[in-house]
Amino acid sequence: MSAEPLTGVKSDHYSYTVYADPAMAEAFDRARFGGPIGELLAESQAAVLREFAGGQLAGQSALDVGTGTARAALLLADAGADVTALDASSEMLRVARTRAASRGAAIRFEVGDAHHLAHTDRSFDLVVSLRVLMHTPNWKQCIAELCRVARHRVILDFPALGSVAALQAGARRVAAAAGAHVEAYRVFREAQIRGELEQHGFRVTRTHRQFVLPIALHKRLGSRRLTERLEGGLAALGLLTAAGSPVTVLAER
Repeated sequence: MSAEPLTGVKSDHYSYTVYADPAMAEAFDRARFGGPIGELLAESQAAVLREFAGGQLAGQSALDVGTGTARAALLLADAGADVTALDASSEMLRVARTRAASRGAAIRFEVGDAHHLAHTDRSFDLVVSLRVLMHTPNWKQCIAELCRVARHRVILDFPALGSVAALQAGARRVAAAAGAHVEAYRVFREAQIRGELEQHGFRVTRTHRQFVLPIALHKRLGSRRLTERLEGGLAALGLLTAAGSPVTVLAER
C-alpha cells in the first residue's frame, strides 16, 4: 500500500507507509518466502489458491486486490485467467511488473485502494485478496468492496483469533500502542468473516487452515522437515481444525 491512500484513510497508517518503502518492496519476497519455511509457506499458499480457484480459469476474469509482488496474480494468469492486479503501493507494483514481465505474463496492474475499488459491480468472475484484511484500516469496507465487484467467487485469508499466532498479534498491538514501529495487525473470529460475507450475498463453501504454531516460530526453527512433522502431529490431534492459522476461505454467491 502507498503512503498516500486513495480514499481518505489516514495516510500515516502503517499499511500505507511501510509498503511504500522501495527497500521493503525489494526485500519483501526474500523476507517472507526465503529459506525452507518461506518456500513451504509459498507452496502451501499456491496449492490452496489453485484448489479454491478451480481448474477452469481459462477465459475467466480475476482481480487480485493487494497483489504485492503478484504471487497470486501470476498463479491465476498461469492458469489462463484474464488477470487485473492492484495495490496501493507503486513500489510493490514496480516489483510485481518486473516479475510478470520476466515470465511473459499479461497482467494488468493498477494503483488502487482496497477500500474503494475503481470497478463496476460484478465485473470479475473471481476476486482474490490475500494478507490484506489483517492490515487494512477498515476491513469491513474492504470485504464489502471485494463482494461488490465479484460475480461468483471471493477468496480471502485472515489470522485466526483462536490460534497461538494471535498471541504475537496481541504483543504487536501492545508494542504499537507504546510507540514501537511494528505492523500491529488484527486477528479475526471466523464467524466475523462469515457474517460479513453473508451480508453481501456470499456463503463460505471451503476453508483451509495452514499452521497450528506461528509461522515466526517455524522460521526460527528453520527446518522444513521438523515443521512438517510438528504440524502433522498437531493436525492428527485435531488442533489444526481447532486453532489453525492463517485461515483461507472460498465464498460463493
